[in-house]
Amino acid sequence: MKQLITIQEHNGNNAVSARELHKFLESKQDFSNWIKNRINKYGFIENQDYEVFDKFIENPNGGRPLTEYALTIDCAKELSMVEGNEKGKEARKYFIECEKIAKQNTLSAPRSHKEVILSELRLLEENEKLINENGRLQERTQFVDVVFKSDDLLTISQASKALNLEYGRNTLCKRLRELGIFFKNSNEPKQEYLKRGYFRVKEKIVGERSSGEAIITMQTFITQKGLGFIAKTIGVVVPQIKRIKTA
Repeated sequence: MKQLITIQEHNGNNAVSARELHKFLESKQDFSNWIKNRINKYGFIENQDYEVFDKFIENPNGGRPLTEYALTIDCAKELSMVEGNEKGKEARKYFIECEKIAKQNTLSAPRSHKEVILSELRLLEENEKLINENGRLQERTQFVDVVFKSDDLLTISQASKALNLEYGRNTLCKRLRELGIFFKNSNEPKQEYLKRGYFRVKEKIVGERSSGEAIITMQTFITQKGLGFIAKTIGVVVPQIKRIKTA
């Protein structure tokens, strides 16, 4: 399939540049007004449907920041549809095809050792009618503690997929804030949970200033031990957990 619009990783999620989409759609409005009008008119929510960030552009007179918008695939599809022209229809079909390919790749991925373990556990649970409720809970808790003893790190988005949740990164962060695991106004964990080995926070370079100085943000990763902790905390049943490939 020919690439019409770039789909790239942004904070652990697939995203589309609103500026690139605007150019492809051949809108007659300038970009800034176009994206702001669309957000207001169709009620898109920041940090759920899109994220805003500054991008520094080098020129002989020094760097200047551009305000960029990273759109979710669903948001990009809707913006394409409401554009009401042939380019919009083409873009929408393109995003649908990209999603189909991504799902096919996920289904055809080879099974990992952990997936084999989970498959065997599902067979074992067919016989759980002979075990009382306390026994089941104890078995699941012990399994979570053992199976996630590895060094793999997951982004919050990957953790949401691994836990097979119906919601994504932003809602999971919100729940962790509500549970007091993350700081109230941040997607970073409190020190006590870092010390327990549930999370790691790393610096991430997102750009460069005109002076050559790197623009750095902090990104939270979840350890496999932390994934088990989150599963127990929010009540995820072990067989729902699935393996997500990490880089």
